[in-house]
Parts: sequence; C-alpha cells; structure tokens
Amino acid sequence: MRSVLVVPAVLAHLALMAAPAFAVVGGGEITMQSKGGSVVFSHELHVAGLGQTCQVCHPKLYINTKQHKAVTMKGMQTGASCGACHNGTKAFSVKGNCAKCHTK
Repeated sequence: MRSVLVVPAVLAHLALMAAPAFAVVGGGEITMQSKGGSVVFSHELHVAGLGQTCQVCHPKLYINTKQHKAVTMKGMQTGASCGACHNGTKAFSVKGNCAKCHTK
C-alpha cells in the first residue's frame, strides 16, 4: 500500500521540478504584417529551441515592439534585422526562402 502512495508523490515532485523547463520564453510569438504575408517570430523556437540568448538580438537588433524600426527584404539581405543571422551561413538565408517565414 505504501508504494502506491510513493509513486504519485514522486511523479508530482518531478513534474513540479520540470515545470520551469516548459515555461514559455519571454516575448512569446510576435506577428508582423508585410506585403509578402504575415510573419510569426517565435521566441520559444529561437531561444529555447536553438539555444540562443536574449542578448543575441536585444538590444542591438531589436529594442521592443514599440521602438522597432521598419525593415525591408533588401535591408535584411544586407544584414539588417532577421538578416543578421538568416544570411545563409548562420541560418537559412532570407533570400529565396519566402515561404519559411511568410504566410498568406
């Protein structure tokens, strides 16, 4: 009878310890509108999924959603905004990979 009570207690303890690992990364998802279709930026994918730190983008490339600067695809192709990493070397290039980011 005792082992029946211990197993749920151990599982509950492990779940509580693991909960912070499953927490959403600050910033969440940001949807940007453009002529080419909506682009959803996922902080979770870039930070937790790829192991990046906030300092890779903030405050150098991006300050926050209210203080951002408009950027064009041409600008990204020369290293602005997403193009700082999505240059074909660090990550897939913004040039020619429209459907990876833009949705209609």
